[in-house]
This record gives sequence, structure tokens and C-alpha cells, in this order.
Amino acid sequence: MRLLVVLLGLAVSGLAAASLFGKVQVSVGEKQLQLELAQSYEARAMGLMHRESLCSDCGMLFEYQQPRVISMWMKNTLIPLDVAFLNAEGEILVIKPMQPHDLTPVDSELPASYAWEMNQGWFAANHIKSGDKVTIRAAM
Repeated sequence: MRLLVVLLGLAVSGLAAASLFGKVQVSVGEKQLQLELAQSYEARAMGLMHRESLCSDCGMLFEYQQPRVISMWMKNTLIPLDVAFLNAEGEILVIKPMQPHDLTPVDSELPASYAWEMNQGWFAANHIKSGDKVTIRAAM
């Protein structure tokens, strides 16, 4: 009985976490992706925490209402990620690596409106770099 309660609790918390995130279409170069979208404070705070893996073209876009120097960390994040910081026009300002469980802040250096997390090495493997233009559209 106790195991059932624990499993139900995990399932409910997983559903609650999933409901925090929307979906968004992102295009850059030849790549067109559907990413999870973190728009609320709660969704941005949760991010990709506690996930054991991401599919090869999966990731998360964090959206901020006002441009600012964005700072990210890897608290409770189990997988190595790269983060691309984008300005309001969708230009990639900088791409930085982040290591699992590292609490060292990684920042955008310049005011940004978006932070885009993918598996570490994904941006390099897809020849995506600073200065590239990203198109962001509502998911269909």
C-alpha cells in the first residue's frame, strides 16, 4: 500500500511538472524543433531539473518578459547541457556549457530575452553559433 502511495505521488508530481510547460516552435538554420517553453517564474525555476535524459532534438526555451542579464545554474539537473542566450530579436548572443549539479551561475553577459537549453554539444554538432538568428513561433 505504501509503495502505491509513493508511486501515485510521483505520478502526480510528474503531471504537475509537465503542466508547467508550454510548447514552442524554434527554427535556426536547417533545424526546426518543438521545444518545451518555460514562461512563468515557477516553470523557469523548475527547468530541466530531475530529468535523466533528453532526446537528441529536445530542449527547453526560457522566456523572460523584459531583457536582462539572465543567470542559469544546474541545481538538481542531472544531464550536461549547453545554454544559448538570445536577445529579443532572436539573435544568439553566446552559447555556454553547463555541468550537472553545478551551482556556479552561468550568465548571458548582455541583456537577453531567452535562454535555450539543449544537450551538451548539440549546438556545435548542428553548426549553430553566436550571431545566428532564431525564429520563435507558437507551437501548432
